[in-house]
Amino acid sequence: MRKLIIGLAALAICVLGVASVNMESKAAGADWTMSPVKAVERYKEKGSLHSPYEKDYEKYAEEGHQLYMGLSCNGCHGGGGGGGMCPPLTNSVWVYGSDDDTLFRLVTEGSAGLQEHYDMKRVGSENVVGPMPAMGSSIKTADDLWKIIAWIRSINPSSIPGGKSNVPPPPTFD
Repeated sequence: MRKLIIGLAALAICVLGVASVNMESKAAGADWTMSPVKAVERYKEKGSLHSPYEKDYEKYAEEGHQLYMGLSCNGCHGGGGGGGMCPPLTNSVWVYGSDDDTLFRLVTEGSAGLQEHYDMKRVGSENVVGPMPAMGSSIKTADDLWKIIAWIRSINPSSIPGGKSNVPPPPTFD
């Protein structure tokens, strides 16, 4: 009888633990199987989108790079993210900001959507400032977009809050 009571108590603790983790995960938006467009609709408040890979982005970077290439992001931003007809992803200039929420919404809704829906203005300036098209309907899941953002973090430490630029300083002349 004692073993049965201990077993039931252990089972109850496990069930409660799983339930609390699931509630916490749902509250944090951990189900990223929805499309990026649905994620933006679900998490309307600016600042409410946070990467599930913020602490281990390097682990998902290569998968993110493959998605980036497969979606032809390289056509505008270059294969290594160094830029082209659109801003580079490898320098420390972030036209709208580099936080998770801004990057997710920018890729999903494009620069016009960011300006229209969130009244955001450019905070950075680049030589190449082509508008970002809305790519949210082209990306299968929000998780795929988080992996692309993980790759961006891996190639540009300045995109991480408190991160340092990986661009060398300009030369000095004597």
